Amino acid sequence: MLGSGHPALAEITKYYFLHPSKQVRPVIVLLLSQATNGLGSGWSRKLWEAEREGAGGRAEELDLPLSRPDVLNDWNPNMPGKTNIFNDTQFPLQPSTRHRPPIPLYDQQTPITPSLHSSILPTQLRLAQIVEMLHTASLLHDDVIDESALRRGAPSAPASYGNKLSVLGGNFVLGRASAALSRLGDPEVTELIASVISNLVEGEILQTKDVKLEGSSSTAGQRRQDAWNIYLHKTYLKTASLMAKGARSAVVLGGCRDGDVWKEMAYAYGRNIGIAFQLVDDVLDYEHASATLGKPAGADLQLGLTTGPALYAWEEYPEMGELIERKFEQRGDVERARDIVLRSSGVQRTRELAQAYADKAKEVLQVLPDSDAKASLEALTERVMSRKS
Repeated sequence: MLGSGHPALAEITKYYFLHPSKQVRPVIVLLLSQATNGLGSGWSRKLWEAEREGAGGRAEELDLPLSRPDVLNDWNPNMPGKTNIFNDTQFPLQPSTRHRPPIPLYDQQTPITPSLHSSILPTQLRLAQIVEMLHTASLLHDDVIDESALRRGAPSAPASYGNKLSVLGGNFVLGRASAALSRLGDPEVTELIASVISNLVEGEILQTKDVKLEGSSSTAGQRRQDAWNIYLHKTYLKTASLMAKGARSAVVLGGCRDGDVWKEMAYAYGRNIGIAFQLVDDVLDYEHASATLGKPAGADLQLGLTTGPALYAWEEYPEMGELIERKFEQRGDVERARDIVLRSSGVQRTRELAQAYADKAKEVLQVLPDSDAKASLEALTERVMSRKS
């Protein structure tokens, strides 16, 4: 899916995929697929699409372009039979062969009694790949914005290839992910995943919003609450949105429709575990060294970012507010802020908040019938809380 006719572009787009990754997002998609397939009111149609030639849901059909390959001109050397390189000769109005099989009519089958199918449809497997592609594209862009030297314990893409190729590589991955998304054949899933891209951008902008300290001491509590609201909103947009909407998309592809509780459960699970995941990440920035994290320790403060531990520390040490307002820009601010956080209960309270979100994620799973997939989703909430990197 990532091959390109340009060698440098092909290399950088695969760069982060070749380094060890937590892969939490695709795991959520696959486990929720297994935990809900067969339960949705539209399952029989989705199963038919996965088995019937030409219906668009078989694995081999998900690589077939919707438009003629010579119209797309998206050359992928890894898929020479399904993509075309640009040809400057006259464009034929009648293609020599069909690029997709004819679409069959869905013959309404006898309704299937809802029961777990415990399988994963090809469209759900492809969704898991798309979700990880979006995440990786965001990392390529984030590392340029943040001027990061490390990613997952190795030199970042900008450090290895430069900013220009990193931005272009991220754009290329987004383009390929968008094409793959369109071939899943579900408008709601397209809408959900497309909105994630907007959320990532909105979250990045929200992250830069200033914290203002103007006002009397009587309004200090409200200013801290406003800062918390911005922080949690940013956390959802930049991290939890992809997990939540990827989770919801997985069950939609399994035939869950409006009115099926599984759609709401999936979104709630992804939202809660996503926020817990980021809160733990913000805790680890204070608890562990760069060798463990795979990125420089204290990176958030150095970037001028105020996260949960610092916001809690502000409640106990009012002088933290001045450092937050000027985004730790003055000499010694980063060290002073880190010392305040570690003297406060900020790290512990942030971890407790993360645990509350993780517990809520586990709680919403109780509507599911028992299965190995459900047990694994419950275990994933515990793994998120216990991780060290």
